[in-house]
Amino acid sequence: MEYLNAFLCGGLLCAVGQIIIDKTALTPARILAGYVVAGVLLQAVGVYQYLVDWGGAGATVPLTGFGYTLARGVAKAVEEQGLLGALTGGLSATAGGITAATFFGLLAALLFRPGEKR
Repeated sequence: MEYLNAFLCGGLLCAVGQIIIDKTALTPARILAGYVVAGVLLQAVGVYQYLVDWGGAGATVPLTGFGYTLARGVAKAVEEQGLLGALTGGLSATAGGITAATFFGLLAALLFRPGEKR
C-alpha cells in the first residue's frame, strides 16, 4: 500500500505541474520555484507533514518535498541554535540531496556525450 500511496501522491503533484504548464504562460522555472515555495508554506502551516505521512517518497522526492525539507531543517535549527538556525538550518537539512544531485549530474556529464537533436 505504501508504494501505491507514493505513486498516487507523486503522480498527483506531477499532474498538477503538467496542467499548470499546459494551461498557463508560466515558465518551468517559475513553476519549479512555486513548487518549492508551496512546500515551505505547507510545512510552515503544518499541512505537508500529513501528506508525507500518507505519500512517503511520493511527497518527499518532488520539488515540494525540497521545500518541506528546507522548512523542517530551519525549524529544527531555530529550536536548537536560535536565530542563527534560520540561516543555517535549511542548508544543513538539504546538504545530502544537493550533494547527491551534484555528484550524479557530474557523473552523467562525464559518461554521456551531448548530441544535436534531430
